[in-house]
Amino acid sequence: MPRSGWAREPQLLSLHVLSLCSVAGEATKESPQDSAITRDINRTFPAHDYFKDTGGDGQDSLYKICKAYSVYDEEIGYCQGQSFLAAVLLLHMPEEQAFSVLVKIMFDYGLRELFKQNFEDLHCKFYQLERLMQEYIPDLYNHFLDISLEAHMYASQWFLTLFTAKFPLYMVFHIIDLLLCEGISVIFNVALGLLKTSKDDLLLTDFEGALKFFRVQLPKRYRSEENAKKLMELACNMKISQKKLKKYEKEYHTMREQQAQQEDPIERFERENRRLQEANMRLEQENDDLAHELVTSKIALRKDLDNAEEKADALNKELLMTKQKLIDAEEEKRRLEEESAQLKEMCRRELDKAESEIKKNSSIIGDYKQICSQLSERLEKQQTANKVEIEKIRQKVDDCERCREFFNKEGRIKGISSAKEVLDEDTDEEKETLKNQLREMELELAQTKLQLVEAECKIQDLEHHLGLALNEVQAAKKTWFNRTLSSIKTATGVQGKETC
Repeated sequence: MPRSGWAREPQLLSLHVLSLCSVAGEATKESPQDSAITRDINRTFPAHDYFKDTGGDGQDSLYKICKAYSVYDEEIGYCQGQSFLAAVLLLHMPEEQAFSVLVKIMFDYGLRELFKQNFEDLHCKFYQLERLMQEYIPDLYNHFLDISLEAHMYASQWFLTLFTAKFPLYMVFHIIDLLLCEGISVIFNVALGLLKTSKDDLLLTDFEGALKFFRVQLPKRYRSEENAKKLMELACNMKISQKKLKKYEKEYHTMREQQAQQEDPIERFERENRRLQEANMRLEQENDDLAHELVTSKIALRKDLDNAEEKADALNKELLMTKQKLIDAEEEKRRLEEESAQLKEMCRRELDKAESEIKKNSSIIGDYKQICSQLSERLEKQQTANKVEIEKIRQKVDDCERCREFFNKEGRIKGISSAKEVLDEDTDEEKETLKNQLREMELELAQTKLQLVEAECKIQDLEHHLGLALNEVQAAKKTWFNRTLSSIKTATGVQGKETC
């Protein structure tokens, strides 16, 4: 059973195990309190995993120990609340050791004395507690006198069950540890610590409010391990001498003797009867509270169980859906990987094809550029030669007096009227010669211009084809890159969803 880090390891296992008959042997005998034991077993730590199952190992072992003790100690038998102490011991050791330690606490630590002689020793402990309150917490002691609240009304379980019935287990473990080391007087230290830490709240209550505070609010306060730790530190720092306790015990017995001498036996018996009836009513009330707590705990556990089952069903459905989604995602991933591989292969082929086309087109363009360069050079040479030839002809025309009359300064033929006049004077043979030469020159010039135009057209056509090829290569690269990038993004998105 896990305990808090501040609690010392209990000394239960280091105790000398008494040479007693085994639990199994005592549990086989008949017990007059068997029905009370059976009734209390289900009410002992009903929310604890070890004791919550009816007929489980925890309840079975607890029943054996309580029944064995009731048979072993016939004078005391089984007392209500004894099952809580036995359950705490069972959380630390096997049945036989737990039974032996229970007997050790009852006999050697004086716990069984509280149950004898109509709880006479228990009332002595109440008197001692009130006298200690009067000394250590006088204002709270006076307030309890004002509202007629006596120690037996709130401290019975503290002494009879050693705080095991109401308080959290990590606090109870430490109290039992201190009790085994220091003795039963430790109960006074813890009780005064509880009263001191709760003084401010108790001073504001009336009789009913104080009883409710002890029954409900006080145990809830120490569900916090920090509060329980502070309480234990306060209890350990309190110094209550045995001499003082002996003094208060002597005062109580002296007071009881005086009351016995002064009281009529019938009145004393009636008073004792009323006190026992009050104690019985209080125990029945506590019993009802425990039963109500048990029923409430069972209802809460059933609701929690139903909610847990509903959540489990919902989680199972969600798990199945998630598994199906995972299968679909893996299938989609596999398909996308195959498609990606195909796209990569296709893009690789297209790229190789485009690169070969680029090389081929580059070669063609280079050839065309070379041809165009050659044609341009030829054209320039031809133009230069034509200019030279034209200059020669002009020079000859200028040198010829008769030819000069047919041409103007720009080298063009003069008007028809003037030409006719000149032609009448020239011979037909010279005219025809000049005309033929001019036609040949114009024809050669026209052919040269035509070749230049054709070369320019071829260059433009080649440049157009080159642009188309470059666009196709760029489109192929872009399409391959976009498809590859889209495939990678899709695959990455699927993997991200799977990871989430």
